[in-house]
Amino acid sequence: MPSQVNQPLPAGYQLQNYRIARMLSGGGFSIVYLAYDERDEPVAIKEYLPSQLALRKEGDALPSIAEENVAKFRYGMKCFFAEGRSLARLSHPNVVRVLNFFRANETVYMVMRYERGRTLQQHIRARGSGIRENFIRHVFTLLLNGLREVHSHKLLHLDIKPANIYIRSDGTPVLIDFGGARQTLAEDGVRLNPMYTPGYAPPEQYRRRELMGPWTDIYSAGASMYTCLAGTAPQAADQRVDKDRYVSATKLWADKYSRQLLQTIDWCLQLDHLKRPQSVLALQKVLLREKEPVVHRKASLLGNVRELFAKRARAASGKG
Repeated sequence: MPSQVNQPLPAGYQLQNYRIARMLSGGGFSIVYLAYDERDEPVAIKEYLPSQLALRKEGDALPSIAEENVAKFRYGMKCFFAEGRSLARLSHPNVVRVLNFFRANETVYMVMRYERGRTLQQHIRARGSGIRENFIRHVFTLLLNGLREVHSHKLLHLDIKPANIYIRSDGTPVLIDFGGARQTLAEDGVRLNPMYTPGYAPPEQYRRRELMGPWTDIYSAGASMYTCLAGTAPQAADQRVDKDRYVSATKLWADKYSRQLLQTIDWCLQLDHLKRPQSVLALQKVLLREKEPVVHRKASLLGNVRELFAKRARAASGKG
């Protein structure tokens, strides 16, 4: 199907007991709205509407689906509904809270708690590269608590990136916009663009989906930490497999961040999934360790010079 743009539901549209206020975001797979419930409390509503399979024109509520796409659309809708049902079982402060999910307008809607703040991507753009290490450790330690809860329910996120890490107004992170349903739909041969985000998806998401596991999300978490340092994502994994140009974080920022943090990022970004942390707990144990002081190159050089003079002084006095 050629590229097309779906029109969002209009402001004021009544969707069961929710009133649509405006569109928050839209992509090739879904549309997210700000809406208000019957108590006039804000919620975020995610609507399943893949643009390669269905088209909704302005003024319409129901999408138009070509006959040859009906089966694929319904299969994706089933996956999306199942994902919503699984996420509704999760109740963790660092994972988006799914409040409700229902069928309407020949598609499926997922109602989530509305959070105030901004994404980590927006934070990086506002601050530029070089986010403070304490901030990185704080955000990702809490975020990994949420990811552990996700994995304990036999779920994978499959689209961790700064744009899907929301920083609340109080500074705590929440993991949003799961990509499991999109990935499952791709496995059925439906090409949705993008199915994963280049730079954040590991090699197995491109070519060997049967190898996906907790280490898949861990690669994406590592790439997100890398972006906090660099301001941009690392080289895309499919390109790295062909010709790896990745320069280790340990080399790039040795005089700015602790070696422990840099080695952790490099560990997460191993192309071989067996060489990465195999569980979130293994990664957390490293991040929670006391960070060693950063040794700046100039300070290190000065220290070497002082030590040299000290040795000479001891030798001259006969004590060395």
